[in-house]
Amino acid sequence: MDDPRAAVRPGLPIEADGLGQVARGGRRLLDDVSLTVRPGELVAIIGASGAGKTTLLETLAGVRRPGSGTVRHDGRPAPDATVGYVPQDDIIHQELPLARTLRYAARLRLPAGTSRAGVEDRVAEVLGVLGLTGRADTRVGSLSGGERKRASIAVELLARPRALFLDEPTSGLDPATAAELLTLLRGLAADGVPVVLTTHNPADVNRCDTVVVLAPGGRLVFAGPPAAAPGHFGADDVAGVYGRLTDAPSWPSTVDAATAAEDTGAATAAADAGTAAEGGRRVAPGTPGPLRQAALLSLRNLDILRANRLTLAILIGSPLVILAMFLMLFRAGAFDPGRPDPATTVMILFWIAFGVFFFGLTYGLLQICAELPILRREVFAGLRLGPYLAAKVALLLPPLACVDLLLLAVLRGLDRLPATGHFAELYLTALLASACALALGLLCSASVSDVAQASLLLPMLCFPQVLFVGAILPVPVMAPVGRALSYAMSNRWSFEALGHSAGLEELWRDGGSPLGPPLLATYGDSFAREPWQNWLILGGMTLLFLAGAVLVLRLRCGRRRG
Repeated sequence: MDDPRAAVRPGLPIEADGLGQVARGGRRLLDDVSLTVRPGELVAIIGASGAGKTTLLETLAGVRRPGSGTVRHDGRPAPDATVGYVPQDDIIHQELPLARTLRYAARLRLPAGTSRAGVEDRVAEVLGVLGLTGRADTRVGSLSGGERKRASIAVELLARPRALFLDEPTSGLDPATAAELLTLLRGLAADGVPVVLTTHNPADVNRCDTVVVLAPGGRLVFAGPPAAAPGHFGADDVAGVYGRLTDAPSWPSTVDAATAAEDTGAATAAADAGTAAEGGRRVAPGTPGPLRQAALLSLRNLDILRANRLTLAILIGSPLVILAMFLMLFRAGAFDPGRPDPATTVMILFWIAFGVFFFGLTYGLLQICAELPILRREVFAGLRLGPYLAAKVALLLPPLACVDLLLLAVLRGLDRLPATGHFAELYLTALLASACALALGLLCSASVSDVAQASLLLPMLCFPQVLFVGAILPVPVMAPVGRALSYAMSNRWSFEALGHSAGLEELWRDGGSPLGPPLLATYGDSFAREPWQNWLILGGMTLLFLAGAVLVLRLRCGRRRG
């Protein structure tokens, strides 16, 4: 494989024609915006808050589909496979050293088959370009604000983008750091890469080649050299332009139809020439396949988990605390046929079923929502959602298997479970129940926006799994609505499988307790199904939850490049 540095990508002409976007409720975000960005230009998009700057940037980058009009990258519908997009947030994992974080990003973005040496060289090159070589071994979370901004840009530079889009890159930076970052972007543009950014900082605008001004309602009212903008609006300087934007409906656009057509024709000709030089095809990196992506993400997830000692301690410690409570709660000998206690045995099995459900749910519930902005960016860069979820399962299922085994082994060893030959059945039920709950947790984590919302979901997910499972109130005696809801509770099927494997029917029927036959009649055929039937149901629910998580993430993460 050739050194990735040898592949020099030509700049990408960007053409927008008649762009329109309308928000829910009918508010217009963009109104018939047409413009062209040529290779080597540094373009600033400015306007009052809510004028549609970020919407225009995302539409130009191809992150968002235009409601009307078209965006073309190199003469083709956006997004191109070789554009870079840096949102306003510093969306880069903060637990690992910077160089290691960039290595993972490079392996996901560089062409499949790039050697380890090629990855190392590219990471070192990008660190050098951004002035971060001395911070390579520093944890990302310990970098300064300006350094984290450059680190976010570094992730996109790894694949040598032909165009770069940045949302408020200088937001929150001091003037000196902001000027340094703009100098860096100016250098990238000088190499032929068109750079488009949004900003509220007038000093940023004066360092750009072109300023695009949006009026409220997303109407383009100026596109041209920054020095010409104040005169067009009758202001003294760029800062004064903001004060004049409230009168923007009276300002004509500086881009007339003839100019737009001329610009589009020139850009299209440049794109055609570039395409001919490249053999009539778009230059796009062949990113790793699904299996390779899943393997890389699994390694990165493991690295992040090992670096976050508090999270690791909680994952290991919380099941141990629950096991200790079970030992204090359950008395020994509850399953002894010589002195049967039917009411106690059913509740022990229910709490075991709920315990392994709780393990899986809590393991999965915070996994996606905490990194959703990072995921959006990586999906845009070419990450597939199937490998992403597979990597989460691959990381979390082994520790779940261990804690389930520990729970059952300790309870069995201390006489809190029946001394029968069905331990393997009990364990497989517990593992499938945890896997199903993990998938449910991932689905819910994909559906919320932050950790606080996920935490609020926890009791809402747990209470139905207590009330409608059939332990506290048997399914046959539930009201019709409750009985219907019980079919959707994964905990019901694990509870009933545990009951069958523990031999509850035989214990209650033949144990000699007067409470056994009435309980058996109340529960009906709840424990009559063979465990494998319940396992099929749990497996099907697991796949359904994972498929739902993929669908939700596809809706929330938007488009993949190319």
